[in-house]
Amino acid sequence: MTIKVTPYIPESYIDFSKSENVALYKAALEQVRPQLGKTYPLIIGSSHIMTEEKIDSLNPADFKEVVGYTAKASIAHADQALEVAYTAFQSWKNWTMEARARILIKAAAILRRRKLEFCAMMTFEVGKSYAEADVETAEAIDFLEYYARSSMKYAGALETSAYEGEENRLSAIPLGVGVSISPWNFPLAIYLGMLAAPIVAGNCVIVKPSEDSGVIAAWGANLLLEAGLPAGVLTFLPGLGEEVGDYLVKHAKTRFINFTGSRAVGLMIHENAAKIQTGQRFLKRCVLELGGKDALIVDETADLELAATAATQGAFGFAGQKCSAMSRLIVVESVYEQLLEKFVAKTKALVVGNGADNANVTPLVNRESFDKVSSYLEIGKTEGRLMTGGTADDSRGYFAQPTIFADMNPNSRVASEEIFGPVVAVIKARDFSHALEIANASEYGLTGGVISNSRENLERARAEFEVGNLYFNRKITGAIVGVQPFGGYNMSGTDSKAGGPDYLMNFLQLKTVTERF
Repeated sequence: MTIKVTPYIPESYIDFSKSENVALYKAALEQVRPQLGKTYPLIIGSSHIMTEEKIDSLNPADFKEVVGYTAKASIAHADQALEVAYTAFQSWKNWTMEARARILIKAAAILRRRKLEFCAMMTFEVGKSYAEADVETAEAIDFLEYYARSSMKYAGALETSAYEGEENRLSAIPLGVGVSISPWNFPLAIYLGMLAAPIVAGNCVIVKPSEDSGVIAAWGANLLLEAGLPAGVLTFLPGLGEEVGDYLVKHAKTRFINFTGSRAVGLMIHENAAKIQTGQRFLKRCVLELGGKDALIVDETADLELAATAATQGAFGFAGQKCSAMSRLIVVESVYEQLLEKFVAKTKALVVGNGADNANVTPLVNRESFDKVSSYLEIGKTEGRLMTGGTADDSRGYFAQPTIFADMNPNSRVASEEIFGPVVAVIKARDFSHALEIANASEYGLTGGVISNSRENLERARAEFEVGNLYFNRKITGAIVGVQPFGGYNMSGTDSKAGGPDYLMNFLQLKTVTERF
């Protein structure tokens, strides 16, 4: 029987056009500032472990400012974590679904009360502007609330057909102990979503957060513990991906891997997880989200002002550091120059700077990202027509100008490779059919969009545009939990649909029990 719960309603956003809300955010920045420089321990069971080696987290807008440190886990810590997690699993799997869900709802309530505090820390640690941080914190609350409610449909017997003389019961049961390897670009929302789903389903999780966002990850782990999560259900294990992360992925006791990150690392995880290790008794389950090369198509019937706004917002929010960010703008030739002019004008109006100053385009997260984006800026100058931007500055922080390259060949590097920065390739198409052909030529399949007033073209795109999340007449970023289940296919991942009605089944297995009377 499905248990009735209050309806899920997405969290509302803060209106930063109001001066009083801007003042509250600035106050939160000052409230959090004294906490910068703290060190956060590993959490393994009830033990909080400091290590001699630390991982430092720097402010990407001012890399002389240390946001904090986390302890650095070793292989020995990973072994300890697996043992502790399996011990905790023996009792956690027997908790009722409702009891586990209450912990998520309590965590959401705490986070809602401390929303601006968490937002401010994200501004310091990964450079988010006020609105970007607020939307992310709202999404984190949404994941907690939505998965708590989603779990109720698996709380009792699932539907089967009747058969005379027998009782047949189908149940969803947890998998065991898994690993969550989370990204830095959504260090709270994706991080908590990747934890909340397997945990509410009755699994225990070892989390290896990104080295670039260890502080906000520690805050998230402590949030769940404050909400009542028993010791050992969640292990906080910051460390190097190539060491601790790789070891956990390959380990015979790891039952599942939940990963969001680059295509290269995701494919390596997929390959390693498929290899059976000595003593392994199951096939490991992988839930992978691997990025994209996302396109917005604009046809001859489009509202060009709307198209230019959608392109600017989708490309340069959080400096293009979103797997859903628009990095290809495909425009039919009859409106190509008109739209390009509007897009360039709106992009030139953007302010590059510190998230603490609420700039439009905030810094890249680290030196590696800065160097990568800088290299693509130079490549783009040889491949297309530079319309604006094209420069980067690391004198204090990791800043790149929002950049537009026009007249790009669809097969050029800038138009086909994931850059993960504020760089857009504008591509001319002969007509809508050609635009769809160009959009679908990518190996990725995450997000896409169409700006059009042609019902025929929209319906063609609905059927033929090969992406997991498709948006019409709006920007292609900003999926809302439960409203737009998120996830791609092809080389963009396993189409697991985070924030969707069946996401929890990634962390459950079905068991049928039959008794004949």
